[in-house]
Formats: sequence, C-alpha cells, structure tokens
Amino acid sequence: MTGPECVRPGCGLLTLGRRYSPAMASFDLDEMLARFRDRAAAVKRRPLPPVAGEERQQFLQQAQVDFQDFAMIGDADGTIEDGILVLRVDLRPKAS
Repeated sequence: MTGPECVRPGCGLLTLGRRYSPAMASFDLDEMLARFRDRAAAVKRRPLPPVAGEERQQFLQQAQVDFQDFAMIGDADGTIEDGILVLRVDLRPKAS
C-alpha cells in the first residue's frame, strides 16, 4: 500500500503516513533542528497575555508543553536512513 493510508513500518514514509515529494532531496536536517531550537527559545520569550486565574494557568501549562516538545526535537540527533527521517532523543537523566 502507498499514499496517505500507508503507516506501517517499512513503507518509506517520514511521518503520519504522508509521502514527501522529490523536492525533499534538498531537505536540510540541521536547519530543521535549528528551527525547533529557535521555537523552543521563542516559547520562553513569549509574553504572558493579560489573563488571570484558570486561563493563566492553562496558558502557562501549554507554554511548558510547547517548550518541551520544541526543545526535545531541537536537541535530537537526526539522520536520514533510506529516505526515512530518524530522530534520536536521549531521555535518560543527566549524570550528576
């Protein structure tokens, strides 16, 4: 099976069952990872909107999740193996 429905391992898809065009040959993995690091930094600089109470807490929780997601991908070691984007993220605690 090919096309958007194909999500099984080994069918040559990068993410979410979508195939990418041959233009992906110019894909720069280091630039992508840098963009995620930039997004993580932008979340930390994001100003707090004028909200209070429960809405403020929800905003802060979402900002933390956004930062974590962007930082995790930004810190990943990435490779392209047989046309598949592979991101390795070390989730082990840092040694003290």
